[in-house]
Amino acid sequence: MKKPRPGKIQGYIEFKDVWFAYDYNDEQPEEANWVLKGISFKILPGEIIALVGATGAGKSSIINLLNRFYEVSKGEILIDHVNIKEYKLHLLRKHIGMVLQDVFLFSDSVMNNITLYNSSISEKQVHEAAIKLGASAFIEQLPEKYHFVVQERGSVLSTGQRQLISFIRAYAYNPSILILDEATANVDSETEDLITKATENITSKRTSIVIAHRLATIQNAHKIMVMDHGEIMESGSHKELLEKSGLYKKLFEIQFNTLNNQP
Repeated sequence: MKKPRPGKIQGYIEFKDVWFAYDYNDEQPEEANWVLKGISFKILPGEIIALVGATGAGKSSIINLLNRFYEVSKGEILIDHVNIKEYKLHLLRKHIGMVLQDVFLFSDSVMNNITLYNSSISEKQVHEAAIKLGASAFIEQLPEKYHFVVQERGSVLSTGQRQLISFIRAYAYNPSILILDEATANVDSETEDLITKATENITSKRTSIVIAHRLATIQNAHKIMVMDHGEIMESGSHKELLEKSGLYKKLFEIQFNTLNNQP
């Protein structure tokens, strides 16, 4: 059977009873150390869902499976109602954009760090993306602007500026599905508002999965899923979860009190 070659993915995602273990063996499934246990959820096209939970809860594993960096041990993952194993791998990943906590920039111009030498992305598109995401001002202030050469890993730029460049990169590639993996975790206060606005713009009308430690950044998500030890413990909107006396409410109160008690 020919693998699907989608010109455009709508962005419907479904996890159906997904189990995952690095050491999974079909012949000895009972010995597996499960990282994910019976994960099931749906994301409609254009929706934003957020994954929260402690380190090791399984949040990043969901992203890794969606990109097929690893294969599902049991269950299945669907995109637009098609099992992701049926897609050609490079086409699947072409439609998924990622913005990570640690931004990699190489020693080259800002423009090339955004386009990654993709000739189908014009300078005009890059300029428009930067303006849309509120990042054009700091780039225009750089010597040589978009043709300013950054050093390896972007060491001459602030953390927030490097993150904004990664947002522009993702926006210019126009993925159907967007993943933000702790993308606001290490942002400096100078660019925090810019990053917040950029996040709102880049996720607008785009299926998005946001892994977040700072709960204040995900309050507008359509659904928040709280994970613990590889399971979804509770899910709902920010308002719905605060009305429960569950894990999310406890996490939120801890962060809220910590912020209020800062000098």
